[in-house]
Amino acid sequence: MKAPKEHFEFNFKIAFGICQCNLDCFGGLLDFNSGGKKVIERLVEAYGFNTRQALCDHLGVSKSTMATRYMRDIFPADWVIQCALETGSSLEWLATGIGSTSNDFVQDIVQLPHQKIIDGNLRDASSYFLDKKFIPREILKPTIISDDGSYYLVEMEFSEIIDGLWIVEIEGTISSRNLTRIPVGKVQVASELSFFECMLDEIKPIARCYYRLLADV
Repeated sequence: MKAPKEHFEFNFKIAFGICQCNLDCFGGLLDFNSGGKKVIERLVEAYGFNTRQALCDHLGVSKSTMATRYMRDIFPADWVIQCALETGSSLEWLATGIGSTSNDFVQDIVQLPHQKIIDGNLRDASSYFLDKKFIPREILKPTIISDDGSYYLVEMEFSEIIDGLWIVEIEGTISSRNLTRIPVGKVQVASELSFFECMLDEIKPIARCYYRLLADV
């Protein structure tokens, strides 16, 4: 499965430098002037192809370019990076043949959308990467919402309000508040600065906070 096009909108020279620095951490195992044959064979395997021609077609390179790199044993750093991004294969395995074929670390990480509360409004912000084990299985639509230096893992899908910390909209302004259900059809709304009671339908719940991830100190 190919990665989205935007994943490749970066300078491959910079990526090559990052690749070399990372792989140097494996113990100086790489000679970037050789090893191209074995690497290309692993690229074919990672993509699930049967021939180098299929790899040429996928990468959009000519047979002569592939043949030159293969016969001269030139290390194809740009192809290695592209394959790792597109297939999730381990960078170490692609480059050296050592270790697991899959990138187990990446498989344990999930990218979550992130929104900030700014001046009482939700604004889209850069996404966050979080280990899957920190996300309760019952959360259907996990999101990160930050408010005044605190970052919350929240659930955007819910059927009813239960006691706890929520992101709510009150008279057009969004903030984090502690909610407590009380009879009949009412709720107590609390923050560090205020406390009041109102009818449930007088506030608009946006997300339920599961726990705080980070906070300024």
